[in-house]
Formats: sequence, C-alpha cells, structure tokens
Amino acid sequence: MDVTRFESSPMGHVQPISGTDAFLDRPYSHYAFIPEPLPPQLTMSQRSIKLLSEAERALGRLDAASGRLPNPRLLVRPTLYREAVSTSALEGTYALLQDVLESDYVDDVSRSREVQEVRNYVEAAAAGLEMIKAKPICVSILKDLQAILVKGTRGDSFDAGSLRTVQVYIGERHRGIEASRFVPPPPGDALIEGMSDWEKWINADNDIPLLVKAALGHYQFETLHPFSDGNGRLGRLVVVLQLVYNEALTYPILNISPWLEERKDEYKDHLLRVSETGDPDPWLQFFFLAVRHQADDAVARIERIVQIRNRMRGALRDAKARGVVLEIVDDLIGYPVITVSEAAGLHGVTFPPANSAIQKLVELGFLTEITGGNYNRIFLCREIMSAVESPNP
Repeated sequence: MDVTRFESSPMGHVQPISGTDAFLDRPYSHYAFIPEPLPPQLTMSQRSIKLLSEAERALGRLDAASGRLPNPRLLVRPTLYREAVSTSALEGTYALLQDVLESDYVDDVSRSREVQEVRNYVEAAAAGLEMIKAKPICVSILKDLQAILVKGTRGDSFDAGSLRTVQVYIGERHRGIEASRFVPPPPGDALIEGMSDWEKWINADNDIPLLVKAALGHYQFETLHPFSDGNGRLGRLVVVLQLVYNEALTYPILNISPWLEERKDEYKDHLLRVSETGDPDPWLQFFFLAVRHQADDAVARIERIVQIRNRMRGALRDAKARGVVLEIVDDLIGYPVITVSEAAGLHGVTFPPANSAIQKLVELGFLTEITGGNYNRIFLCREIMSAVESPNP
C-alpha cells in the first residue's frame, strides 16, 4: 500500500502496524488505514443528485413491475441465484447459473467447490432476509451470515462467524503486505469501534437518502473489511438487505453484482479512491448508475417472463390442458430447472399427475429433459432460463 496516497485523506488516517505474515513466514512492519466514522450529513454534486433521483425512480418502477407476475415471490429464487453467481465471480469463484440451479437435485458430494460456494450465498441471503424481519441490520446478523457464507469452503477458518482476529490485506499474498493494494484496520478496538459506528450510521433516522446510505455504507464496510473472508459478497448482500428492510423493494429482485462484475476494476478503484481523496462523489455516481441500470434491466426481464408465461398458458388453453399443468407453468418463473418430484411437492399432488403435467410441457416444447432419462430426471425451461440469465437485447 502506497501510504503517501492516504496521508492527507479526510476519510481516515494511517497507523503503523507490525506482526508476522503466516503465509510468507516472516515478520512485517507496515501501515493500515483506519477510516473515520461516516459523516452525519454530506453535500453531493448536481450530477450525483440527478443520478440519485433516476436510480430511485428506477427502483420504484421495478417494485411496481413485480406486481405483474402471478406470484412475485417466485422471482426471488432465480434472482438470488443469479446474484450469487455474479457476486461470487467478483471474488474469483465461477459457476454457471444452470449448474447451480441443477445442484438442488444432486447429492452434496456431487457438487463442485465453486457451486457449493455460490449456494452458500443463496443460503446466507435467504437467512438474512428472514433475520431483518425481526431486527435491523446489525453486526450480530452479519456474523451469522458470514459463517453461512464460508461454511465448508477455504474461508471456513477458526474465526468464522466472528470479527477477524488477524491482520488482512488486499493484494497478492505471495508479495506480502508491503506490496498490497490496501490494508484495512488491524483487529481489536479500531475494528470493533468501526463496525459499531457503521451499524449506527446505516440505521440512523435522518435525512440521508437510502441509496446514499447503501453506497457509503458499502464503502465503509469494505474499508473496514471486518471478516477474514467473504467481505465482498457480504457487503453486496447488505445493499439488498437495506433496500428490502427500508421498503424500497418489496422483494429482493435487484441484481447489482452482474453490473459490477463487468466493471470489476472500476468498482474496486472507486472504493479505494474514496479513502485516498476523501471525495465520495465519483463512487456515489457509479453506484447510482448501477442501481438505475440494473433496476431497468430487471423490469425488462419481468416483461419477457410475463410474455413467455402468457404464451405458454395460451398454448395450454389451445391444447385444452387443465389442472396442475397450468400451475406448474407459473412455477417455471421460479423453477426454470425442475423435477417431477419438485413439481408434485410444490402443488401437493402425487407423482403421476405431476409427471403427466411435465410430459405435456415437454410435448409442447416448453421443457427439455437434460439428464438423459435417469431416474430422477431434471427438466429445463430454456426460455425462462434465458430471460433470467442472458443479457437483455
């Protein structure tokens, strides 16, 4: 870390640190950046105010668009899975969305390490959404979510589920802390107090707009880097939790990470430059653009899904289909990868009628069997999967 770039920053100060690098097995002596608490008020440029307004309106359109679905809750599942794939890719873990959805129907031992890490995010997101029904976003919630995120992965260390007790740095491990890009606060009082201040700031009842709180709260969280692993994924999850907890979205159907993934270096540079310059405006603008673009993208995806669903139901009516098959068509919004047993369980029917319904959808070309006739056959709705996963035209 180039200490000279942080020495005059109003966002924090540098502090000498020393210790032993366990990976390189040698002592080090360097500096860490200690962020100041976030300000109780701030002034934004006219461009930031404009982009903030556009992002807020886009969120409103997205929340309204979800009402066009027969069951908006169904969209939550593929949205969380898609976010899981992209937020993990930002940290270097790559898996295909279809593979992750298929993994619901295979044994744990058959899942790749990458797929399991992505699934951990989905589990953590679902847990977080339940937790914030009972209390605000807080450090104790994040500890539980971090433990879920790293469970069974390389990051599942002795301090999983706790604030880190070791010094970490952002950079290549083999080059050491001196060559790092950024060094967050050391463990102990600075980190504990920093997270306490962060918790109070994001939950304060004041006039700071929610998206500003989400953007600056994300910056502060990543700067503090409170856990030994999973900080990036957890910090982006917090943004979604903030939007739902504060009722900007009824359902967690905004994917920010795919936009950030395409701009990975710019994203990380913006966060770093807030610490270096003390000017949050460029980061705020970048964040507002992400929200606006991804909210509009989600609205377009919902429109595509509604069109696909209506066309499928029309074809079923023309074929004089009735019963559970009509309900399964609606389920494909949330389950573009599905089995007969899953379909039966979702609607409380036995295997034979569910199997007949699935076969009807195969005959009409809406489902494709992708497991080669195995006993536990898995079926894919390619159109819905494309609407969920592929870039909008």
